[in-house]
Amino acid sequence: MTSTWNISQMPDLTGRTAVVTGANSGLGVPTAQALGKAGAHVVLAVRDLDKGREAAASVPGSHEVRHLDLADLSSVRRFAASWDGDLDLLINNAGVMMAPEGRTKDGFETHFGTNHLGHFALTNLLLPHITDRVVTVSAAAHRWVSGINFDNPDLTGAYAARQAYGQSKLANLLFTLELQRRLGEIGSSVRALSAHPGLAATNLLRTPKPVLRVFIRAVAQDAEAGALPTLFAATQDLPGASYVGPDGFSGMRGGPTLVSPTPAANDPAAAKRLWTLSEELTGTSFAVSA
Repeated sequence: MTSTWNISQMPDLTGRTAVVTGANSGLGVPTAQALGKAGAHVVLAVRDLDKGREAAASVPGSHEVRHLDLADLSSVRRFAASWDGDLDLLINNAGVMMAPEGRTKDGFETHFGTNHLGHFALTNLLLPHITDRVVTVSAAAHRWVSGINFDNPDLTGAYAARQAYGQSKLANLLFTLELQRRLGEIGSSVRALSAHPGLAATNLLRTPKPVLRVFIRAVAQDAEAGALPTLFAATQDLPGASYVGPDGFSGMRGGPTLVSPTPAANDPAAAKRLWTLSEELTGTSFAVSA
């Protein structure tokens, strides 16, 4: 678990199937490429099929492209209903960042609805098929908030992009914590883990300010390096509820290693409360047995 780890140290994934959400851009592309290179059959779950097919052309080995819009729960349900057979790895990678105030098709705040609720529903619906692990991509931005606004998760009348994004990334970590607790409770061998890429120069990281652009170019790592924590969490023998991120300065760059989230992200009571709320909002639940 040092900064020397890279994709050449991934195990052989021949015969295994992985779903990567948002695999047509950003961190999703190098994640799908690395999994394909290791021998996995990779399903690129994307909102834009044309962009998905373009990205898939760069993925080695066996792969396919399927439509999935995490901002539309009916799309999530269709994707899950069409699944047949085992699914070894679910990589909850897709997300939106610092978007203007908006709503998903189901009326949820864009970040909370896409980054958390969409993946919450997808995971629960696919869980009967999952054989190995679920990796959810969070962010250091979970440190931007002190907790989930349970009274107003959509931040109606109090919207700020920074708070909305931070809350959704905190939700990713609390979701992982409670999912792992539930899996452990029934004696399941499936593991739930999370990861964050540090400061990675992807299409999500846009800024009009010249000073910030210079800073990002100097400090940010590329998308390939940003994908390493996700790949590490997906393929290494780690305990459930592990959180993986870069080991360099302030967690912005470096090789993947186990890192610690904030106390707010490690609060079992908040994790259970968020799970209950998410079940109510999505109409999905933890429906697997030992």
